[in-house]
Amino acid sequence: MNKEILYNKKSRDQLKQELDAETFDRVTCSFYRYMDIEEPIHFRDALYREWNRLKILGRVYVAQEGINAQISCPDFNWNQFLSSIENHSQLKDVPIKRAVKDGKSFYKLTIKVKKEIVAYGLSSDEYDMKTVGNHLSAELFNEKIEQGKAITVDMRNYYESEVGRFENALTPDVDTSRDLLPAVKEMLSGHEDDEIMLYCTGGVRCEKASAYLIKQGFNKVSQLSGGVIQYAHDIKTKGIESKFLGKNFVFDDRMGEPITNDVIGVCHQCERPADSHIDCGNDACHILFIQCDRCFKLYDGCCSNECKDFASLPIEEQKKLRKDPDRVVSRSRYSSRVKPKLKEATQ
Repeated sequence: MNKEILYNKKSRDQLKQELDAETFDRVTCSFYRYMDIEEPIHFRDALYREWNRLKILGRVYVAQEGINAQISCPDFNWNQFLSSIENHSQLKDVPIKRAVKDGKSFYKLTIKVKKEIVAYGLSSDEYDMKTVGNHLSAELFNEKIEQGKAITVDMRNYYESEVGRFENALTPDVDTSRDLLPAVKEMLSGHEDDEIMLYCTGGVRCEKASAYLIKQGFNKVSQLSGGVIQYAHDIKTKGIESKFLGKNFVFDDRMGEPITNDVIGVCHQCERPADSHIDCGNDACHILFIQCDRCFKLYDGCCSNECKDFASLPIEEQKKLRKDPDRVVSRSRYSSRVKPKLKEATQ
């Protein structure tokens, strides 16, 4: 009897070729739910069987505390996907947020069992998911921003807020979830009795962060319901003014969804206005940075001349040279703990 394979075995190139050859449209969406999952591995395997059969692609984290999913579903399988969700009692009526812009966002299906669905690194006594911040609609969130009394906090990493954020929001200079809560707690020190409004991409980070802040003694914590994704839908369908400026960074191949036409970021190489993230074209580096169209052409999608030269070498020669630390441009060369320092690399 053949052993059941519940993971992808194809190469990235093969998967991308198959994706490019598709003749149908896809729906990109996300959802999360904090809940008790007694057997995460069993739950994970069941989802993989169902969704792989439906040609669903995406990235899904399952843990004992719940599920966090970003997926891409063929449009002709959308109703079957919704049925598969409803067939799991734990996921019944879970809010599903469709992306602002559909596209080829993922090229494979990955479902991983994790310790946490948001990697804050918290112990169980530091938060209580039964006590979370109030959910605010887009209208109420805007109203409170206009009143100017609440403190708006971006619960995302720096590279997300540098291309899009709410007016006057606090934006922590961190690049990992583990560093985020300590930074936010320090920024809010002394404001325990002030009204605090959190927002993130889809809501999953704020849900847990609000529980943490409440446990730490902050008394008036609320969160944007459905995150920036739902906010973007609401301003379109309801004709609401957008207090969010720029792009909503997303963790898939699209890298971002425009919410407004404002370009608030700058190219990390020339400092001209830009808001398109890219991974360095040198796979030995692969640093994430913002690059304008001019610099993309100048550096062939790389972060520096060294990476451009290295990426132009034959693949076999690259493989040999990657074993030589003096010849490989690594992530650490032009990246600080928080932000890449690429301007000095291109001067």
